[in-house]
Amino acid sequence: MSKMKYGYGWVLKFILAAILIGIGIYMIFADEVVYLITGVGIVIFSIFRVVPLLKSLNKEVLRTINLIEIIFDTLIGGVMIYIAITRDLANEQVWSFVYRYALAFFFYARGLVYFNSVVFFGEKTEVPKFWIHIFSLTLGTVIAVLQGFDYGTVGLFILFVSLIGAAYLGYDGFGGYKKYREYAKELNQGKEAQKTKDAEVEKEAPKPLKDEVEKDRPYVN
Repeated sequence: MSKMKYGYGWVLKFILAAILIGIGIYMIFADEVVYLITGVGIVIFSIFRVVPLLKSLNKEVLRTINLIEIIFDTLIGGVMIYIAITRDLANEQVWSFVYRYALAFFFYARGLVYFNSVVFFGEKTEVPKFWIHIFSLTLGTVIAVLQGFDYGTVGLFILFVSLIGAAYLGYDGFGGYKKYREYAKELNQGKEAQKTKDAEVEKEAPKPLKDEVEKDRPYVN
C-alpha cells in the first residue's frame, strides 16, 4: 500500500492554533484559570519527572533530595488547584500572596537543588542546563521581591507562550495545507491530461468509409 502524499493534520493544527490564541487572551482576564493552570503545570512537571529522574541518579542522597523537592512541588501545585477551585480570589487578597511566594519557592528550589547536586555531589551537567537553572534561581528571586507581580503577569507570560505555540502550529499547518493543495493540483491536472489524451486518440482513430461498410455487409439473395 503506497504512502499518502498528504494528510489532514493541518486542519487540527489550525484549530489548535486558534484555541491557543483564545486561551492566551483569556488568561489575562481570568485569575482563577491562571491559578489553576499554574497548579496543574507544577503537578504535571513534578509527577512526570519522578521515575526517569530517580532511575538516572547514581547516588542515594541525590535521589532523596530530588524526591523531597518533587513532593514539595506536588503539594504546592495541589494547593494551588484547590485554592483556584474553592476560593474567591477577587475578594481574598491573601491567596495572591500565597500564589506569589509558592511560585517563587518552586523556581528557587529547582535551581538550588540543581546547583547543590552539581557542586557538592558531582552530578554531571550541560551548558544549556546550567543557564536554565541560573534563570530559575533569578526568576524565583525576582518573583519574591517584585511588588507588582500578580496573576496578570503570569497571564501575559501564558499569552506570550500561546502566541509562540500558535505561530508554530500555524506555520506547520500551512506547510501541510500547501502539500495537500499541491496533491489536489496534480490530481486535477492528471484528470485533464487523461481527458485530452482520450480526445486526441478518438480524433486520430480512422473512421470506416461508407463503401467499406457496405462491402462488409453479407450478400443475401
